[in-house]
Amino acid sequence: MPATTNTRENTILHEPGQGSDPGVTPSTRKRARAFLPYAITFILLFSLWIVLSGKFDPFHLSLGLISCVMVTLFSKDLIFPEPGTEGSLRTWVCFIRYVPWLLYQIFMANLHVLYLTFHPRMMDLIDPRIFRFQSRLKGDLPLVTFANSITLTPGTITVYVSIDGTFTVHALDKSSRESLPGEMERRIARAFGEE
Repeated sequence: MPATTNTRENTILHEPGQGSDPGVTPSTRKRARAFLPYAITFILLFSLWIVLSGKFDPFHLSLGLISCVMVTLFSKDLIFPEPGTEGSLRTWVCFIRYVPWLLYQIFMANLHVLYLTFHPRMMDLIDPRIFRFQSRLKGDLPLVTFANSITLTPGTITVYVSIDGTFTVHALDKSSRESLPGEMERRIARAFGEE
């Protein structure tokens, strides 16, 4: 009877999921966790390369492979920052919800530029200027997202962003200037938890 109890206790002590696997050490788990962001970043970049290049011959695929490996090694922490920073799962879910709104703004800005281009008084409506404004965003990733969102929207281009959040932007007309920082900044602040 004692032998059965002993065996039973042993099986309880070595249940799966409790770190009892002798082949998996804490350092092995730590290395696997450290490698995962690199792998995901590489897969995302290489998939994008294949989709955008449209070239499937060995020469172009090898160029894409080398480029994506280099970019992954140097910029993995931009997409997946250290735990506890602005790269949490909640942030990325909010950012993904921001993308459809941004695409809609890009579409509407295209229509606005088209309207300006074909308007009979185009020269009166177009008033290109470089202007500055102070953003309330603080983190690097929100600032970069805001700068790229401005540039992606036709009619505006981010010329410079200082580390303290001062934006220098070129705008095609008055209404493009008046829309910044506006709703775009609010949505990015919400996505990155800076409300």
